[in-house]
Amino acid sequence: MYLEPVYPHVTDTQDTFVFDDDCGFCTWWADFFDEHTDLRIVGFSDLSPELRDRLPENYEACSHLVTDDRVYSCGASIEEAFVRSDVAGPLRDVVPFLRNFEDYERLRERWYRSIADERDRWGQFVSKTPPASGDGDEADDSTSS
Repeated sequence: MYLEPVYPHVTDTQDTFVFDDDCGFCTWWADFFDEHTDLRIVGFSDLSPELRDRLPENYEACSHLVTDDRVYSCGASIEEAFVRSDVAGPLRDVVPFLRNFEDYERLRERWYRSIADERDRWGQFVSKTPPASGDGDEADDSTSS
């Protein structure tokens, strides 16, 4: 079931998760969000000019979740996508409360950066063939339970 880069029937106003589609670890997470949310999933290589214009200047430094009202970047994008997932459970109620604290935001972003900086290592545990790699063979994909 993997992500089609752009669905022709979807408008650019649909909430969209944007990720590095040349990274197996990132692709694994994008596929997870594709299966567990209503988000449209778009890789960096498939950005429309309109969507690209909504992203920060150095957008390739992290993932983003773009809505009509705002752009969540880095740790905030993963957090928002997870809260919207069908597996969030009680965290869906806890996260809005935690967002009231600056320390939480710093911790979330530090956590995101520490994982993002080690994507190659984490990709040894969970990874999917990135669509931008041009390799359509997903037989070598690994997932952890």
